[in-house]
Amino acid sequence: MAAGGKRYSAGRKPLPAAVKKVKGTLQKCRTNLREPKPTGLLGDPPAYMTETAQEAWRYAVSNAPTGLLSSLDAAVLERWANCAGMYREALAKINRAGVSGMIIKTPGGVLRRSPMMDVIRDLALEMKGYEAEMGFTPASRSRVQVAQEARNSQDPWADIAG
Repeated sequence: MAAGGKRYSAGRKPLPAAVKKVKGTLQKCRTNLREPKPTGLLGDPPAYMTETAQEAWRYAVSNAPTGLLSSLDAAVLERWANCAGMYREALAKINRAGVSGMIIKTPGGVLRRSPMMDVIRDLALEMKGYEAEMGFTPASRSRVQVAQEARNSQDPWADIAG
């Protein structure tokens, strides 16, 4: 047991049943029957967010597959939307300045890469983690499948054989 009485297990983090169902890998014998099932829908973006971040929020909510995001995912989506907003604003600033915006001259006269380029890179890396977690990238979407409905609900083998 780790400090604080928390238990850590080896291996991968367990996937939620909803993700396993969408991927087509859900098995009754490996299902956590006590897993919480979020049901609320995502609403409007928080008012404190910048307009650019609110646009990113609305874009994600309107383009996410049905049932993928719930109100419980608001915090992750909020972090992603804030990063997306700052990323777009930083990139727009660099684009307005052109190539000269990518390079700065230090007080000593040395040319170096603009700190804004580091901000853009860091935001892109942070967004990449959120995007993979929420299924926003082509690679993460390729692992998700739409579960097919059982053809005959009276068939006792439908749950086992598909």
